[in-house]
Order: sequence, then C-alpha cells, then structure tokens
Amino acid sequence: MAGFENTLKKYPSKLDSNVVLKVYEGHFATVHSHITKYIDFATIKSRRSEALAAANILADKYVNTTIVDTILCMEGTEVIGAYLADKLTRNGIMSMNAHKTIYVVSPEVGTGGQMVFRDNNEFMIRGKHVLLLVASASTGGTIFQSAECIEYYGGTIAGISAIFSATPKVGNHEVNSIFTADDVPGYGSYKMKDCPCCKNRQKLDAIVNAYGYSKI
Repeated sequence: MAGFENTLKKYPSKLDSNVVLKVYEGHFATVHSHITKYIDFATIKSRRSEALAAANILADKYVNTTIVDTILCMEGTEVIGAYLADKLTRNGIMSMNAHKTIYVVSPEVGTGGQMVFRDNNEFMIRGKHVLLLVASASTGGTIFQSAECIEYYGGTIAGISAIFSATPKVGNHEVNSIFTADDVPGYGSYKMKDCPCCKNRQKLDAIVNAYGYSKI
C-alpha cells in the first residue's frame, strides 16, 4: 500500500472493543464536504461479530423506551439493521404494527440521489415509527435527505442512529452514535471553500463515501 493507506489507525469502541473504527488520514472529498480523516466502515457493516456488537450498542438507546416499527437502513447498514431489529424485538420493544415485528428496509436510490419506495413497499413507512440508521453523519446531509423521504411517505422519525457522527444533533433530532468526532483525534469536516488542505494546495487523496473510496 502507498500514500494515505499507510496512515491506518484503529479505534476500538469504549463500549465494546469488538467494534473497531478504521481511520485513514489525508485529504478526502465527500458529496457534502472535504474531510481530513476517512473512516472505513466495511468490517463493521459486514463482519457478523462487529455488526452484532454495533447493533447491541445502538439498541440500548431504545429498548423499552421507543416505539419502533421500521428500521430504515442507509449506506449499506442492512446487516446491522437486521441485528438491531432482532435485539429490540427480543428485549420487548414497543411496536404498533399489526404483526408485532420490525421491518428492515432500504429505499431505492435514483441516479440523482432521489429516494423512492415502490408501491408494494410503502406500507413499511406509511404510518410507522421509523428508526433511521446511517453509517456516518458528518454534515447531516444524508440524514436530512432521509428524514424528508420518511416524512414524504408518511412515516414518523422515531430516532436516528449512526456508527459515527460528527454532530450530536441534526435538526431537532439527537443522533445516537457509537463513535463521535472526539473518538477520532484531528477529525475535520469543511466546506470546500474553507478546507485547510485546499488552501495549502494539498491534492485530494480520494473521493469517498460510506461505501468506500476511489483514489485519485
């Protein structure tokens, strides 16, 4: 490996050391901002032991306190979402839907980023208490867009959860996260015009999102 890939550091969660955040240092561009640290969520989202441990941490916020009918999974968090639904169901989460269970669903995302639910899936959102699950919340852009989608299809936001969040709140909603910016020393998220790396003429290392990176 070369370049920023040699800067990998690992940060275990203080709540469960089985959940490990992998962080690279450099100059990265997202859809909404430029960041100084790229967080790789691949193993947390895909490895059974980590996904289960992550779900258990996130579930503690809602067990026996929050009505959850549906978990809306964004940015490839479906495995965590399934474990989260199982944890909440087994711990007596209150549910108002007819089947006394929790739906785990993701929207169809068009080329322009528009989120869509087909007619046969709308019932999982309409009239339901929806828990939004994302991988990362740096600027809140994905959360705002997802919240608009939930409200458009007639759902109510029951809570917002993230693996990593640089902000404790988005709009009027608290973000329940496993990791915060305090867990990642030196993490910075900037609008392009305010990016210190750009001002120092530091070249971009990669284009990144919650699914991975593409080196430049």
